[in-house]
Amino acid sequence: MTELPTTSPSLPRYGQTALSDLASSVLAALGAPGEANPLGLPPADRVCLLVIDGLGWDLLREHPAAAPFLSELAVSGGALMAGFPATTATSLASLGTGRPPGQHGMFGYQVRVPGESRLLNALQWDKRVDPVAWQPGSTIFERAAAARIGAFRVASTVLERTGLSAAAMRGAAYYAADTMGALVAAAAAALRRQDQALAMVYYGGLDATGHACGSGSDAWRYQLGHVDKLAEQLAGALPPGTTLYITADHGMVDVAPHDRIDADTEPALRAGVALLGGEPRARHVYAEPGAATDVLAAWRETLGPRAWVAARDEAVSDGWFGPVMPALAVRIGDVVAAPAGPWAVVASKAEPRESALIGMHGSLTPAEQLVPLLTWPRPDSEGTGPHYRAPDGGGHGRR
Repeated sequence: MTELPTTSPSLPRYGQTALSDLASSVLAALGAPGEANPLGLPPADRVCLLVIDGLGWDLLREHPAAAPFLSELAVSGGALMAGFPATTATSLASLGTGRPPGQHGMFGYQVRVPGESRLLNALQWDKRVDPVAWQPGSTIFERAAAARIGAFRVASTVLERTGLSAAAMRGAAYYAADTMGALVAAAAAALRRQDQALAMVYYGGLDATGHACGSGSDAWRYQLGHVDKLAEQLAGALPPGTTLYITADHGMVDVAPHDRIDADTEPALRAGVALLGGEPRARHVYAEPGAATDVLAAWRETLGPRAWVAARDEAVSDGWFGPVMPALAVRIGDVVAAPAGPWAVVASKAEPRESALIGMHGSLTPAEQLVPLLTWPRPDSEGTGPHYRAPDGGGHGRR
């Protein structure tokens, strides 16, 4: 009999305290009509949303000395949930559209192109796939512009014209900025252009450091110090009357070499599998025709208590992705696997670069799901800031 995980997955609270709810709440706070405000954000004329890739809530609270500015904001801040998979493409789509994964259809790092025997890598994108057709729903930037709210994105030059940008974040005026100082200056300049404006600022260096060196490394801690200074300088440079919200797309866990299950050397994990998608901590497994039941049984038997393994219909009904549009469900693996502890299902031959990473993310553990929501200026003692409740395991303030 297959041994099941001893813990339950940390399921995102879509419609309450997920990243998609932050996006819609920001638009509502800016006065855009028809937008829900589940976080209860107060009205604002200008909002700057700083997205720090890879800054998990637990990781931030573990390093108060390295990040004094962010840690001080965390005293009155709280945690949101990334959504599943807890990965950049999915989370940026949730932030960029104000909808959960089941509604925008960006289900992870690599998903099957329906009807074809190939995967779409959301960060590298296949030019044969039209990003607007893949995600045709409106973005928060398009909706802001329609409401005469200035819409701006500030990020690295290389991210301006990617497929992910076109799919999930189109409609914003783009300010290319390739250093931390340039990010600060560009964001401040963008927000001065209109009396009512939204600027999303993205920084990816912390995530890159965690992948290469591990989130428990000295390198990650030093990089966090630079991120803290970025946030502090940004807060000081913004035009008067601007509210700054700081969040992240996911957390991170470090996976030791002996905690990696290699699908390319484990025959049971390849039997009946047409395509292996996702990433090491959030796998979409696409079965050969008629083999889905056997693939599910094999993955459950092989991974045992090391992962939550579900059939597509089970994952959808249990709420892993939020409400799923029927037309999008086919993009989800026939089997979905999310490690329950510090494990990873790598593919050393098919994915040598991804398999070699130290820091990973994607699963339904608190370390990956919980991300900060910090506000500057800090909410006053009477609670004029966000009126949300932190998810279980998130808590408030420092440990």
